[in-house]
Amino acid sequence: MVKLKISVKNPEIFVSVGEVLGVTVKKSKEETMNLFKEIISRIKEEHSLETLKDHPVVRAYRDFYWRIGIDPTKQRPSSEALLRRGLKDNIPVINNVVDAGNIASMETLVPVGLYDMDLIEDKLELRFARDGEIFEPIGGKKEELTRNQIVLADESKVLHVYPYRDSQLTMIREKTRNVLVVACGVPKVESGIVLEACRKACSYILRLAGGEKGDCRLVVV
Repeated sequence: MVKLKISVKNPEIFVSVGEVLGVTVKKSKEETMNLFKEIISRIKEEHSLETLKDHPVVRAYRDFYWRIGIDPTKQRPSSEALLRRGLKDNIPVINNVVDAGNIASMETLVPVGLYDMDLIEDKLELRFARDGEIFEPIGGKKEELTRNQIVLADESKVLHVYPYRDSQLTMIREKTRNVLVVACGVPKVESGIVLEACRKACSYILRLAGGEKGDCRLVVV
């Protein structure tokens, strides 16, 4: 498993890390859509668009966003944004691996990032960004980061701006074979929920894309 070194000074920030090796990435088909529908049907019994913002996990991520200078009413936490789409039956379909992670994120309300392990250089570090450090988001333009932002980075690049945006440099694509799963925890979210998000993501990837699963583990300061 990739060694994850933590250097963030805030001890409340943590992640759960897992891996699935030997996956086959392909366009989502009936099995993926059936899983989406199964989970969304269950979610609709527990959540609604009107009450979602008051859920304690959603509230925790929103509060964390305010603390790091992001307005969560304009840039929603990724897990909340996904669930809102699901509640509207507007299911985001990308590929079987990414969709598996999105389903786990919707179900647990925890942001889940997926990365091509073979594109990661040496060990990972969860740290504060350096002023002027470059980030290349999926579907966006390159941008310069500032030192108050928290990032997940390897020896040469930023994979993720914590806890909501991933880089196109390590995103899951058709040739991806080995997947790193990272579930993001913030203050007031129980570690068990974040660990469960990682485990569900790995389980759904196995179900939809095959492969071999490694154990998920919590990584804290």
